[in-house]
Amino acid sequence: MLYFLGFCLLLAMVLTFAAWRRPGPRRLAWRIGAGLAAVGGLWLVAFPPVRTKRLPASSTAVLLTDAYSADTLRQVLGRLGAATLVWRYATPAADTPTLTNLPALRQRLPQLQTLHVLGQGLAAADVAALHGLRVVAHQDFSVGGFQAAAWHRRPELGKPWFVEGLLTGISGPTWVSLYAAGAGRDSVRLPAGSGGFRLRFTPRTEGRAIYTLVARQAGGVVAQEPIPLEVQPARPLRVLLLAAAPSFETRFLKNYLASHQHAVAVRTGVSQGVAQTEFLNVATSPPDLTRLTPALLARFEVVVADAASLAGLAPPETTALGQSVRAGTCGLLLLADAPSVPRNLPASSTFQVQALPAAAIAPQLLSWPEAPARLGAPLTAVLRPATGLRPLVTTAHQQLVAAHRRVGLGRVAVTTLTETFPWLLQNHAAAYDAYWSYLLTAVVPTTGAAATIQPLALWPRPNTPLLLRVTGSPASLLQVRPATATATTPEAVALRQDEYVPEWATAPYWPAAPGWHEAQSGAARHWFYVFRSTEWRGPAYQQWQQAAAALGPQAVVHSAAVAELHRTAWPRWWGYLLFLLGAGLLWLEEKL
Repeated sequence: MLYFLGFCLLLAMVLTFAAWRRPGPRRLAWRIGAGLAAVGGLWLVAFPPVRTKRLPASSTAVLLTDAYSADTLRQVLGRLGAATLVWRYATPAADTPTLTNLPALRQRLPQLQTLHVLGQGLAAADVAALHGLRVVAHQDFSVGGFQAAAWHRRPELGKPWFVEGLLTGISGPTWVSLYAAGAGRDSVRLPAGSGGFRLRFTPRTEGRAIYTLVARQAGGVVAQEPIPLEVQPARPLRVLLLAAAPSFETRFLKNYLASHQHAVAVRTGVSQGVAQTEFLNVATSPPDLTRLTPALLARFEVVVADAASLAGLAPPETTALGQSVRAGTCGLLLLADAPSVPRNLPASSTFQVQALPAAAIAPQLLSWPEAPARLGAPLTAVLRPATGLRPLVTTAHQQLVAAHRRVGLGRVAVTTLTETFPWLLQNHAAAYDAYWSYLLTAVVPTTGAAATIQPLALWPRPNTPLLLRVTGSPASLLQVRPATATATTPEAVALRQDEYVPEWATAPYWPAAPGWHEAQSGAARHWFYVFRSTEWRGPAYQQWQQAAAALGPQAVVHSAAVAELHRTAWPRWWGYLLFLLGAGLLWLEEKL
């Protein structure tokens, strides 16, 4: 702007000097005026004047949502005027008109241009109805408390379960605790009162449950939120153990698997060409374990073998095992108790065992996602990192103790930790459970696609649309029933097939009340929880802010004082007209 101003001033000076030097003093004033008019026209084209006027009361409205501040409302009305219309959203009130949907506001106020939103804000799904309006989102809602949290909403019984989150807006030392089944299960201290946290618990009861996150200070509870989840029954595995000779590791492992209701078959070599078989929790007739065949391997999901037993397999057995792994019908876990892995291990070239020096053979701290703190075990070897290997268990120096890779549709894992039974003798049963559960889960084949139902919102609320996605179900209707409903007939919602993924279908559902809801489509069933409007306000407020900002440049977010003034620029053709008039007079004067 300053450069253009300097150019205009210089141009005006040049035209004035040229007009003064030309002969004919009678038309000097005309020449100077025409030059200044041309320069003024250029300025008006680049920077047209802006006129400001206050908008009429019918073009501005105030919308009150939950937890709005009365002081903010008085300040807004003081600036806008007492004639400004005030509406309340969703929650009825005797002194203020109530809106149940935003399109009704556009119909009642067709001249509406600016909408001030106070309080917690609107649901993200409702913001699309405000497109084309100037939305002013006032930050008068206190966002202190739990702002975010993530947890597995359908954990498995007996498996470690975690909840992670963020607490903000609180000063001073604070304890964040997890309450489940009527008792405190885990807690962490936040010295500053705000920050991230991670709590752990192992569910022991199947079914739906509502845990509680509580933030406490010396004065009492400062924040509290529910944690709904549905604990799924533990999935029993079918495991085949192959051992070249009896060992404590095989003995403790088979007893552990049997105590957790897994079906276990054991083939243990006792002498040359002689093997002993044992079956635990096998309901049907025990199979013949003399030779590994495709039919035999189809009855098991995981094969656990030591190096000697795997190397001693006959060629037909090796072929059958490799085909089963590649077909994805079973996974293979090798206990690498030899200097190298057997050559008949699928993808054996990827797994390279590296022996540790004798001076380095000492208890090493082990780490995996669910490992207890400071858990150690003696190691004689580790795995060399290689392309395609995914770490499972590592040492404190990031050495690979266990890793796995995909082979065809299945997975193969190798671990150099071959003696874990001392953990049970040292009263570390939880560590033993976590270790073997983690390794077996890593190689278990994925089950076939089954019909599933998934809510597409993490924080569903009453009177807010919720999309439910159904996968793999041939049904055309989705039936939803609240857990507290007394009627026997559920609400039926039509499914709409996804245009890009034919296996997907979605259905919009409007929950009317908080609590558990059951959705069913064909053989698929799913429970989901609808939160109250007073619960988890932090994530809901963040979604409102993001949705309001996505409206475009007309939205004003986090505004505490916005004047209701409308600025309109003059049309630029005034500048073009003035420039042409001045330039035309200069040309005409030169011809006369």
